[in-house]
Amino acid sequence: MLGKLFGRGAERPVADPHALPVPRRQKNGTYTLRALGDTRVLALVEAADAGDWEAVKAALVPFDLGRDHQVLAELAELDGVQDWIGRAVEEDKEHRATALLISGTRHINWGWEARTAERAVNVTQEQWRIFHQRLHIAEEQLLEAAELRPEWITPWRRLLTSGRGMSLGPAITETRRDAALRRDPLDLETHIEWVSQLQPRWSGEPGRAMTFAREAFADAPDGHRLGCVIAMAHIEEWVESDNQDHLDTPGTQDELREAAQRSILHPAYERRPGWQEDFNIFAMALALSTESIVAPRVFHELGGAYTPWPWKYMAQPEKAYARFRRHA
Repeated sequence: MLGKLFGRGAERPVADPHALPVPRRQKNGTYTLRALGDTRVLALVEAADAGDWEAVKAALVPFDLGRDHQVLAELAELDGVQDWIGRAVEEDKEHRATALLISGTRHINWGWEARTAERAVNVTQEQWRIFHQRLHIAEEQLLEAAELRPEWITPWRRLLTSGRGMSLGPAITETRRDAALRRDPLDLETHIEWVSQLQPRWSGEPGRAMTFAREAFADAPDGHRLGCVIAMAHIEEWVESDNQDHLDTPGTQDELREAAQRSILHPAYERRPGWQEDFNIFAMALALSTESIVAPRVFHELGGAYTPWPWKYMAQPEKAYARFRRHA
């Protein structure tokens, strides 16, 4: 029984030659995942941090930035990219689309950094001005990147975020969602972004996000990471609810258990760079629902690896992760 629960006796994932070593120094047996846990992504991040465009292009060779949202996010979250990426946009005609994609995505994150996470009523006029200025640049750059590389998904998913920030309305945002999903009907990040967009805090109707998530996952093959959209939809409902025990129901536990077994815990699931974030999404949802059958295995497989998303919804995310892990 315990062997099945923790995967002993079953075929283990093949060791990843590009995996970063687990840090020796850990707090409460946990550590924050760095560069998606991948040596190649770390080389990319270090090149971008140094402002070395040639090294960035070389480090990008193993990845498809037009489809790999997680690798793109590593660049978008890196402070300082905005200081040099504009030169690449203007000077490197051959790789202009890639530079536009990186710059536009960074400007969205940079815009939200100016806006801060405060409630809208607490954001100053100057913060709003900078926020919209940066999102406007992002919109222009991402739309051009999408025009230059029509097969790319990542510009359209990011345009959903900028469109939400600029309150562009459902007609535009639905068009952008459809553009992304035409390129990949099972794209997880697009589905998660739309689940967020359907929340009441963004003028959505209660229940629509969960319906959308269930319909999407119903068509996914076994072992696909799209199962994370079910866990994320439940987390979003928890965020919207005033009840901290909102997910603590047998029905929610059953649905999360089944989704985990059909996706991240299925033998067909592929552990790509950043797979730990998929497991963290389920870990948080399962923990909030007090599920006790598959939650221990999810935390066990993580081995203490913590990713800020989606735990940032909590006041003390790292402590919450460590606490739930300890009790799983």
